[in-house]
Amino acid sequence: MRFVIVTGMSGAGKSTALKMLEDMGYFCVDNLPVPLIPKLAELFVVPGTEMNKAALGVDIRSGHSFEELESVLGDLDAGAVKYEILYLESSDDVLIKRYKETRRFHPLTGSSGRVDRGIVKERERLRFLKRKADYLVDTSHMLTRELKRELNKIFVQNKEYKNLYITVLSFGFKYGIPSDADLVFDVRFLPNPYYLEELRPLSGNDPEVRNYVMENEKAVFFLKQLTDMIEFLIPNYIAEGKTQLVIGIGCTGGKHRSVTLANKLYEALERTENYGVRIEHRDIGKDAITKAR
Repeated sequence: MRFVIVTGMSGAGKSTALKMLEDMGYFCVDNLPVPLIPKLAELFVVPGTEMNKAALGVDIRSGHSFEELESVLGDLDAGAVKYEILYLESSDDVLIKRYKETRRFHPLTGSSGRVDRGIVKERERLRFLKRKADYLVDTSHMLTRELKRELNKIFVQNKEYKNLYITVLSFGFKYGIPSDADLVFDVRFLPNPYYLEELRPLSGNDPEVRNYVMENEKAVFFLKQLTDMIEFLIPNYIAEGKTQLVIGIGCTGGKHRSVTLANKLYEALERTENYGVRIEHRDIGKDAITKAR
């Protein structure tokens, strides 16, 4: 029997995660009153039951009964009831943006309070759950399909998960350094395909540009050194509890060199399944838009 408690910050994607788990064959219950959790757990672990996968959504909407959750989980531990906690996290900026887009109120402030204050209160009340979580997934930069892929790894394929999600992000310095980047690398030292007329309209996603950039020995050496350094840093970040790592790779316009090197780094990191990784090209089409104006 696999019993998963899905929790975390309001707006981080718990309802979406529950729907995904349901599609994966889990029996799902959302927002059950906290005092009823032990009774539900008893039903889940009855010998001979056909139900072998279940997920329970628990969050701050439980109101005052949420305060009982810590002791309820303690009772489950004492009763040797096995469960796993999936905690969904997201940055304050992203959560505020999501609330504005959906025009919803934060459950701790209602219509009369500010969302940011509700987020602060919620983080404090969920602190014990975050510490207890088996899986900590930061959805700040995740697309829906990427979240589904990570949940599939954990709850269907049973692969080891290290609670770290990496975004490899190409960008153009002339459009500004990404404000959320943890690490920034400048590849403007490499020859620029922009100055070759036949390569200018293409991008680092095209083989002609990719071959041009990677035929340079400096690009190959840089990629190897960069990959070695990132692979050294990852387990240390995981040990420190970091859940989101954004690696920015920039060139002048964010279209040729940075896209090529970002793709290559992504390919190297994607071979390891102990953490999630995605690729994003922030400025790849901005030159065309700027010129059109």
